[in-house]
Amino acid sequence: MSINSESNISANLQVGPTDQGMVRIYVEADGFDLPLDFDPEEATEIAEELMAAVEAVQAMGKKSGKSKPPRR
Repeated sequence: MSINSESNISANLQVGPTDQGMVRIYVEADGFDLPLDFDPEEATEIAEELMAAVEAVQAMGKKSGKSKPPRR
């Protein structure tokens, strides 16, 4: 499966700090839990990548003149 492949899997996503000084991204879907812990520097890099992706999508929307509602 690639980044552009659609999926019918529904998941819950939580993000927050742990008591160990890490940032946890917690994914829960169809019978599995996936806790992913990152040190603050790694979490900052992930946040920057997310923001770059948002900016790229927003730029694509401006070029086409259409904007799609967020998919949840």
